[in-house]
Amino acid sequence: MMRMTYGRLCDEVLTQARALCAVLDEADLTRQVPTCPDWTLGELAEHVGQAHRWAARIVHTRATAEVADDDVPAMRAPSTTDAEPLTAWLGEGAELLHGALLSAGPGTGVWSWHSDRTTDFWARRMTHETVVHRADACLAAGIPFTVTPDVATDTIDEWLELVSSPALQEEDEELRELRTRAGSSIHLHATDTPADLNAEWLIELSEGGIDWRRAHAKASVALRGELTDVLLAFYRRLPLDSGRVEVLGDADLLAFWLERANFA
Repeated sequence: MMRMTYGRLCDEVLTQARALCAVLDEADLTRQVPTCPDWTLGELAEHVGQAHRWAARIVHTRATAEVADDDVPAMRAPSTTDAEPLTAWLGEGAELLHGALLSAGPGTGVWSWHSDRTTDFWARRMTHETVVHRADACLAAGIPFTVTPDVATDTIDEWLELVSSPALQEEDEELRELRTRAGSSIHLHATDTPADLNAEWLIELSEGGIDWRRAHAKASVALRGELTDVLLAFYRRLPLDSGRVEVLGDADLLAFWLERANFA
């Protein structure tokens, strides 16, 4: 299993941000986002831009502690209803993050909320933060969401690495509840990818937490479909009964996982 390189992740932050800007240019920014119902499309974009600028400040200053929002320049978008200033601000923040990450280089120590306290964490986290919220924007705007297979598989990998982190599991009560299903397993299976991509995952639940690996294996429940649809369903952006994915086996287990393994 090959992870995306640091340089590729840095570039992907820009690629995903520019693709998000293209959605915003064509959409009604006052429309509510169904998958993030507390936000309008413009507010969703502001959230992404704030994440970019916050991470850029952490990397640029080589922060050793959490950075306060008030210490981040231009943290608020100039507008959440006018696409032109909003996308200019969003694009500028992505450029700042891209430049800070490239300047610092891989493996540089900086603060993060994860056990990986290096620039590598932020390059990967901000890439996939932008990927998933671009999906939110596409769904709100009624625009098809597409993503390259290598980015999609790494988006799933990164999420599994986060939720299987022992430190995060100890902090998160809902993740700990997954231990009540010890002995159960979940299989994710993308049906439209070449074998060498190995776009299949086995997630095993135990009393000690969550283990996972890329594998084709029988499990208590399987989620099958095209890779992009598996990604969206696994991130709770696509309903399991949408007709675009297939659930085989213990559907209640998959619903139990999705309810507890989420950023909310």
